[in-house]
Amino acid sequence: MKAIDSGRIRSCAARVSLLVLAILAGTGDAAAAGLVPRSLGPTTSAMVAIEKNYAPGTIVVVTANRTLDLVISQGRAIRYKIGVGRDGFRWSGTVKVGRKAEWPDWRPPVEMKARAAGLPDLVPAGPLNPLGARGIYLYKGGTDTLYRIHGTNEQSTVGGFASSGCFRMSNADVIDLYERVKVGSTVIVK
Repeated sequence: MKAIDSGRIRSCAARVSLLVLAILAGTGDAAAAGLVPRSLGPTTSAMVAIEKNYAPGTIVVVTANRTLDLVISQGRAIRYKIGVGRDGFRWSGTVKVGRKAEWPDWRPPVEMKARAAGLPDLVPAGPLNPLGARGIYLYKGGTDTLYRIHGTNEQSTVGGFASSGCFRMSNADVIDLYERVKVGSTVIVK
């Protein structure tokens, strides 16, 4: 199992075009131009049977399948479609939900800013923020990993390999998950 604290911790990626929209949203120009998303995106949740028994409340991410399961009882889970890390940004391990935020702001980490010059220091909360409607922050040993389970306004990335290691969900799905998951829950990434 590849450790997540292997020295190159990365946070979620968002395309530069989305950041431009987020900056425009802060000035009001995006709303005037009709660029503010009008939908929270699709709901992909489905009740599924799972083979392994995990404690209720556990989140199990299967990167290869691009799915996230929230275990609700022995052998049963709610499954969501997610976007995962692109080549070179996938990871595995066990972490905990360290905190949750509604309409979080986004501060691109230093590593991401080095890869994409021109990223702002802060993208304020709102409908065009790359973290979308909700952020579920993943911690290991009490330390923020910089990885998130979060919403996205780029629906085409859900179900794909597109991020810098975060797990993207439609805003509708992340709102549902956010209401169900508790701080301290175990997250297993395979």
